[in-house]
Amino acid sequence: MTLHRFVPTKYSNVMAPLPPVLTVASGDTIVTTTLDAAGFDHDGVQKAPRGNPMTGPFAVEGAEPGDAIIVSIDRMTPNRATGWTYSPLSQQVVDPKAVADLPKSERFEWAIDAGKGTVSLIGGSERISGWSFPLTPMIGCFGVAPAGGQAISTATSGAYGGNMDYRRFGPGARIAFPVSEKGGLFFLGDGHACQGDGEIVGTGIETSFEIEFTLHLRKNAPGRWPRCETATEIITLASGRPLDQPLQFATTEMLRWIVEDLGVDALEASHLLGQMVRYDVANVFNPAYCVACRLEKTDITRTMSLLGEG
Repeated sequence: MTLHRFVPTKYSNVMAPLPPVLTVASGDTIVTTTLDAAGFDHDGVQKAPRGNPMTGPFAVEGAEPGDAIIVSIDRMTPNRATGWTYSPLSQQVVDPKAVADLPKSERFEWAIDAGKGTVSLIGGSERISGWSFPLTPMIGCFGVAPAGGQAISTATSGAYGGNMDYRRFGPGARIAFPVSEKGGLFFLGDGHACQGDGEIVGTGIETSFEIEFTLHLRKNAPGRWPRCETATEIITLASGRPLDQPLQFATTEMLRWIVEDLGVDALEASHLLGQMVRYDVANVFNPAYCVACRLEKTDITRTMSLLGEG
């Protein structure tokens, strides 16, 4: 297992079967940097066009269609002291009758204090200036090259991952993506210092990061949508429109996972889902909405590991 330090010199606004910037072995760790969603680096210099420019792709030796690339997010360190957001709320999340009353979109700056673990609003009205929230880093957009040789904008998401904007995709999470191209071709970017469920203002607190992550290869993996494992939960996440479609896909993926790993049938799995399932609306701003289906790790589900370690 090798530690690679990769300094990016170019970025991609699509997820596609591009030539890899680095090829690693399963179990290797990579330390690299990402731009913010508008393409700005740690010095505030724009290095790529806006629209979630990605670092990568990184290939994993031996990865083939039908396998899974599993990324462990080991560390996310903001590498500049500010981030930005937009407001107001998205039209998608308010009563249509209230859309006309929404204020004009405005950009706000935030101070990021990694030492204190806070993000604080700069400016705004006297009532809200200085509002502070916990620093909770997450990756907004990441995944592997899509199937069929497609080049898909980093504005959206699908079975390959992409712009899912799920706030639980932060340090400590382990996420499996189904491989469609040789090497898997893993991309990442669009880091947020903080974000609520749904990304309902169209941004998290957008900033640049130094990120440390580890890539594992699982051969002949069964997943069709991204699967996630944290210290306390297992999660499936899917994308689509309208909102009931990703809910259906995410629930079906969780059902498959339970049946595969626990050796029960769909009727038996329904008893677990019926009483223990939790849902998050991960994103309702992007072209494809995202829904997460979650199960807490219990004596029943503790053996369900992405790497088969249970």
